Amino acid sequence: MNASTSPVAGAITAALTSSPAVLAGQAGAVPLTRVSLAYIERRIDVYLRFGKPAHTIRLDRWRRVAVFLPRSMFCRIRWQANDYGTIRWQLMVMQACTPLDVAQRIAGVQPGARLLLHVEGEPAVRAVLAQLDAIEAQNIAPADVSPAYWRTLGNRLSARLPPPAYTAERHAAWLAGRSLP
Repeated sequence: MNASTSPVAGAITAALTSSPAVLAGQAGAVPLTRVSLAYIERRIDVYLRFGKPAHTIRLDRWRRVAVFLPRSMFCRIRWQANDYGTIRWQLMVMQACTPLDVAQRIAGVQPGARLLLHVEGEPAVRAVLAQLDAIEAQNIAPADVSPAYWRTLGNRLSARLPPPAYTAERHAAWLAGRSLP
């Protein structure tokens, strides 16, 4: 079955064409990034840790789709278990792309996104969650953090080095650099 004729794709298309004023007039002109989310008690939990979707579509009792505008940053966490315990922890920080950006194909993210941080395993995911808590403690929205910081954090974790702190000064420098033409 091809993706354009699947029931899920049809439900998403129908929901986007009848979406509220948030997406009015934009559904055809702006390329949207769709992120699949799911929850099955004690088996799977795929959810957003941060990021503000432009729209959320509820497909059924267990599945939702979050729709993001280009350049939006978001974090998706995937947790899976079986009868014997947890089998997978995964955290990804991504940025929705425009048609001219380079994007990666990521399962559950259509048409793809720029992958800024990808960690697997409970210790690495907990380390990133601790960094997210530290960022939020400074009253900085994680979705506004510099993409370079997420890449640096991933590199430091993979090298088994201490994670870098994201300071208010670093954030101010990022915001100042972003405002330059």
